Amino acid sequence: MRKKKLGLLLTGVMMVGLLAGCGGKSEDSPSPSGNAAGTAQETAPKETVKLKFFTGKVETVDLMNTLIQKFNSENPGIEVEQEYQKDASNVIKVKFASGDIPDITTVVEQDYIDQGKYLDLSNEPFWPRVLPAVKELSTDVKSGKQYQVATNVTMAGIFYNKKIFQELGLKEALTWDEFKANLQAIKDKKPDVTPLFIAGRESWTLGHLIEFLAHGIIKQDLGVKSSREAFINNESDKLKFDQENGPIDTFAKRLLELQAAGLINKDALTATYDNQKEAFATGKAAMISQGMWVVADLLKISPDFQSDLGFSPYPSIQDGTKPVVLSADDSRYAITAESKHPEEAKKFLEFLLQPENLKTYSEFLKSPPAFTDVTADWGPLKEQANQALSSGVNIAFTDSPSGFSGDDAGRMVQELLAGQYANSLDFAKAYKDAWDKAWKATHR
Repeated sequence: MRKKKLGLLLTGVMMVGLLAGCGGKSEDSPSPSGNAAGTAQETAPKETVKLKFFTGKVETVDLMNTLIQKFNSENPGIEVEQEYQKDASNVIKVKFASGDIPDITTVVEQDYIDQGKYLDLSNEPFWPRVLPAVKELSTDVKSGKQYQVATNVTMAGIFYNKKIFQELGLKEALTWDEFKANLQAIKDKKPDVTPLFIAGRESWTLGHLIEFLAHGIIKQDLGVKSSREAFINNESDKLKFDQENGPIDTFAKRLLELQAAGLINKDALTATYDNQKEAFATGKAAMISQGMWVVADLLKISPDFQSDLGFSPYPSIQDGTKPVVLSADDSRYAITAESKHPEEAKKFLEFLLQPENLKTYSEFLKSPPAFTDVTADWGPLKEQANQALSSGVNIAFTDSPSGFSGDDAGRMVQELLAGQYANSLDFAKAYKDAWDKAWKATHR
């Protein structure tokens, strides 16, 4: 970075010198030919700066295309292009290795922060506008600097069909026994309805189950800061990944319980995210595990479903623990340190953080803004979300090693549901091995 800055400084000095030289020559010896050359230089079109925006957020692709089109039209000379990849965490690893590096990205991971792959945004002027809790989650626990900024606060938990719950006299479940009893009641009394619909073909949805249910035990036990440090530093005595009746073993047991009892869809391994949304919004499924990002799509499928939409925390899956609800920074952006156009990338970031664009984004995603100067009508679940936040332990996203993404974790859950592990503890040990291998790859 120092060399790059020095290079830019020298280039700037040389440019100033050249311009000064040109100016002097023009004054000293004006000539028709000299003026023509100057005019040609002044009128020559500047080359368009092309920015690469890389994202793994499928739910925002269309919205971002709209915002990008607006930015491009307002900023002649800069052209932003979006690239979406399903397995973005792994794809960006290849990009960093091959030199095909985006300018701005939603993929932000601790290992890459440690490797200096993102620009330091600590001194950018937008921070006083950011909610303090979101700024804390955006702060690197090692350096105390901010390499990322989030536009929104998101939540994840159990979405349920209130109409079905009312018909069957069910209440939101806070314990595992209550949760399983609700699922069983739905199966018994409404055989045409899937109690809990899982979209297992897309590994990220299964990765989220580990993220929220298994890691949720660790996060509530250690608290926000200590759990972030434990994941980042791979403190195995605190994570207890391979411990019998530990968080991963318990999670695997619970999921296999549901599968054995027929409380999840039979096609859990082949059902897509679209299948899940369709089944839930049309009343063919009673519950799903998702985040607020799903709400907009549900209401597109069935606008009248709004009045039947319920939201609650995840039930505690281990005795002695509490229910949890994700309450975290969302839509995080970082500018890569190797971007050839950092100033233009900052300009695009500033555009995204303008109040009117944040309002648009928030209302599209049905997710509250992370900025204090934005008022948005972000959705029908405000009241229920507040209730869930007060009845469950609030947890953040996990800081995973760069070589072990949520998609990788989800693929292991696919294997679990496919019967490829001898038992839940076997899965827990394999999970620890995969995590350790990824962590060691960048901590030698």
